[in-house]
Amino acid sequence: MFHKILGWFSNDLAIDLGTANTLVFAKGKGIVCNEPSVVAIQKDKVIAVGKEAQKMLGRTPANIIAMRPLKEGVIADFDKTGELLKYFIRKVHNRKSFISPRIAIGVPSGITQVEQRAVKDAAQASGAREIYLIEEPMAAALGVGLPIGEPSGNMIVDIGGGTTDVAVISLHGVVYSKAVRMGGDKMDEDIVNHIKSKERILIGDRTAELIKREIGSAYKVDDENRSMNIKGRDLVSGIPKTITIYEDEIRDAISETITVILNAIKVALENTPPELASDIVDRGIVLAGGGALVRGLDSLIRNETALPVIVAEEPLLAVVNGVGQVLDDLDILKRVSI
Repeated sequence: MFHKILGWFSNDLAIDLGTANTLVFAKGKGIVCNEPSVVAIQKDKVIAVGKEAQKMLGRTPANIIAMRPLKEGVIADFDKTGELLKYFIRKVHNRKSFISPRIAIGVPSGITQVEQRAVKDAAQASGAREIYLIEEPMAAALGVGLPIGEPSGNMIVDIGGGTTDVAVISLHGVVYSKAVRMGGDKMDEDIVNHIKSKERILIGDRTAELIKREIGSAYKVDDENRSMNIKGRDLVSGIPKTITIYEDEIRDAISETITVILNAIKVALENTPPELASDIVDRGIVLAGGGALVRGLDSLIRNETALPVIVAEEPLLAVVNGVGQVLDDLDILKRVSI
């Protein structure tokens, strides 16, 4: 009875707990929160979360630490993830702490039992009543509108900040999945290392992400070699300096990570049952997640696999929209949750 009463007050939530960003979908309202998965701590006390904390990344005095509690799609710091979830739940419910929602959370497909437990415990600590975990590729497939309930093969590639999930889905189930602990963050790291070794300039993660978004590419789509001016610290003189970098060199810098993602797709295709493989020839591969926005990635995959490649309409929202969709249908929620 008590749970029933709680249910009347609750506002069910779908959460895409990402390495880079956390998105929250409230039942009946749509996406209500989209903020960086960053927490700022001072003397073991959380002083900022989300956008406020992100502004502090790389800019804090010694007594304040700004950090991401999730690494490679999984919880690296349990307590801080709990704080992160608590903040988002309270923010969505306008700080009403008595609310105890049912929560569905998108998690990477390669998640271990221990990691699943950590996500559930963090969600419970933040006041959730019931917790469902849904594999991100399944959620992304739902979010982009693939007919996952049909007896036909659908291939989805979800490239997040910390992980890339490749999955073949049929009849509400994952027939084959391959997850690599690499994604947008690794590309940022590649850019930082490249500029450090080639230009002898040190830049921060935020600058690297900006470079990736502005001039990053996986494949030469046209003859234009885009450029941008960036500021960093000269490693030789120690003085801040501005330099110009070009698309070609950034493409080389991230090529190793792109190759790992490409190989994961090829392995998934090799392991797909023949009947479902023939469906993928007709329907193609759907790209979701922030990494799907890297210029030319769809062209590169198309060239390497000779299959149609479609970038989802709103790749960044695919997982949270998918998790949000199943909140309305408890039957499907129970079928697709881990």
